[in-house]
Amino acid sequence: MIEISSVTKAFSGFRAIDNLSLHIRSGEYVALLGPNGAGKTTLVEMIEGLQKPDSGTIAVMGKTWKQNPAYLRNLMGISLQETRFIDKLTVGETLDLFGSFYGLGKGRSREVLQLIGLEEKGRSFTVNLSGGQRQKLALGIALLNQPPLLLLDEPTTGLDPNARRELWEILMTLKGQQRTTLILTTHYMEEAQYLCDRIVILDRGQILADGALSALLDSFAKGEIIELETSHPMPENTLQALPGLIEWSQEGTSKIKLTVTNITLTLPILLDKLRSLTIEAVAIECRKKTLDDLFVAMTGRRLNE
Repeated sequence: MIEISSVTKAFSGFRAIDNLSLHIRSGEYVALLGPNGAGKTTLVEMIEGLQKPDSGTIAVMGKTWKQNPAYLRNLMGISLQETRFIDKLTVGETLDLFGSFYGLGKGRSREVLQLIGLEEKGRSFTVNLSGGQRQKLALGIALLNQPPLLLLDEPTTGLDPNARRELWEILMTLKGQQRTTLILTTHYMEEAQYLCDRIVILDRGQILADGALSALLDSFAKGEIIELETSHPMPENTLQALPGLIEWSQEGTSKIKLTVTNITLTLPILLDKLRSLTIEAVAIECRKKTLDDLFVAMTGRRLNE
């Protein structure tokens, strides 16, 4: 679907994208992750044709923007963080308007209304929509022409958890119905994990990691996490003797973070040790490693820094 070969893009001497190559197959749901300034938006804007690479090439289904701009515009559906609508058009009229740009009839607008769950809002003015409903409408516009390539730039930023989940379900429904390729930029780790088959982590304009989350964690950030707060400090030799321990760190005198090979192996023995030492576990949290843990393991920084 997309072939990016040795692409570089600089702004005032700063390399936003630095000799980056990436190939995305048809039907993949791919998340682009990285901290602010990593190059995510620049890369997406070059795929969309809004920016031109200083060097290297980008081809979508074998075509470049220089050669086939009209063809590529018909291939893509694009939804940004925020979309401005005409206040005194209804939701249905807005879909009809954008559908007319592709020569589509009103029947397609009704299909999209159903897909995005806004049938009851078809006659409502766009100015009266909630934030979540506006993002649903923006997504619906992007889907009107049934694009084989969908690009979403932080589509759920600022939405409440309910609205975010509703948007995810629309995208998962789409994934099951047709062979759409999705490129998603997001700051929400859960969003990337839920929606995408493949994670591409960018930092300083280069790719740090690329693959399925489970494979990336196995390669760069093995283990599972136990975090606990205790009533009294726990002896170091007791911690070091725990089975399956990979590493541990301490914050203050009573907060401990353990990385272990298997929570179910280590946790019962840890709790037995605490009881034998008459130390109370004030709080315990057990979890699998996340994308944020992966990024910290690779760079020493968090994704939201």
